Amino acid sequence: MPISISEPSGTARAILAKAGALGFDAAGIAEPQAVRTAGRRFLEFLALGRHGDMAWLEAKAARRADPAVLWPAARSAVVVGLSYAPGRNPLAVLGRRGRGAISVYAQGRDYHTVLKGRLKHLAQFVASGHGAAVKVFVDTAPVLEKPLAAAAGLGWQGKHTNLVSRRHGSWLFLGVLLTDLALPAARPHDDHCGRCRRCLDICPTAAFPAPYQLDARRCLSYLTIEHRGTIAPEFRVAMGNRIYGCDDCLAVCPWNRFARQSRELAFAACPPADDPPLAELARLDEVGFRRRFAGSAVKRLGRARFLRNVLIAIGNSGDPGLLPVVRERLSDRSPLVRAMAVWALARLAPADDFQRARRQHGADEPDAAVRAEWNA
Repeated sequence: MPISISEPSGTARAILAKAGALGFDAAGIAEPQAVRTAGRRFLEFLALGRHGDMAWLEAKAARRADPAVLWPAARSAVVVGLSYAPGRNPLAVLGRRGRGAISVYAQGRDYHTVLKGRLKHLAQFVASGHGAAVKVFVDTAPVLEKPLAAAAGLGWQGKHTNLVSRRHGSWLFLGVLLTDLALPAARPHDDHCGRCRRCLDICPTAAFPAPYQLDARRCLSYLTIEHRGTIAPEFRVAMGNRIYGCDDCLAVCPWNRFARQSRELAFAACPPADDPPLAELARLDEVGFRRRFAGSAVKRLGRARFLRNVLIAIGNSGDPGLLPVVRERLSDRSPLVRAMAVWALARLAPADDFQRARRQHGADEPDAAVRAEWNA
């Protein structure tokens, strides 16, 4: 694992070596104040409303924008990365319309659990070995991980706003350890995107207003995972068979050609998430959903939102053979599921069949959103 720091330091090298011994694929050190410019851009992102209904970003905006506000005693940030590079083309499944496309990062164990466990071991090493105070953060905490990773020399934020590494492409999970220990910082990584704009051009919903800018409200990862309501009609066809996340902008990054398949067994595709048949997924009840995706990031989505996505994918499949499972979901207890079952029915069923179903189910429908789908 390459180490890049501005001055020799036995303590810094020992910490980074420990990170390597714990199985991290990349590690570096940054000064917390190095992300203040990124923090201002983050506040502009919020002011434009591009975070959609991710209210948790807004709730702790000041702390997220500036680590000095989050923890004034912090003097150094140790940033670690763990590769989840796939061993196959993650976009190939988009051509198999009867199966669900689940983002690479969610095809194994939940990365929050894997990273946080190892990061806590690193924190214990720093605290006990060097008498330092420490705090650890993995994704859900108010820290700008990607700008910190760039400042720590792990890579640069590409035009798709994700971190790009010359060794690991666009496939790095990130974790941050803040400490009151003063450590020499790495040299910030240069941007190597050049004129390339593959990640921008492939986006199915034009979610990038400009290079290095993301409007999450148009992003399929946001819409299929974070968004809680019905997905706007303008994005449904563009979803294709993506039922959890979207890898398009990551998968086309040219730097991926240098990435070797992740050595982390916890991130290897497991059968529950390996391009599962849509018909099978649409029949999952609450217990079946939880059992099938136990230990996976998919489980945190919840059955209703997951089946919302599955039914949109079924509507995009072009396969009338899936109509029986669509009809089963017309009386689902979740209005979110019923609404997308109506949409899928309208896409696959002949007009007279749709009208019969509308008379049967639509007349007594108590939910306004579902009634709107019947009347659309």
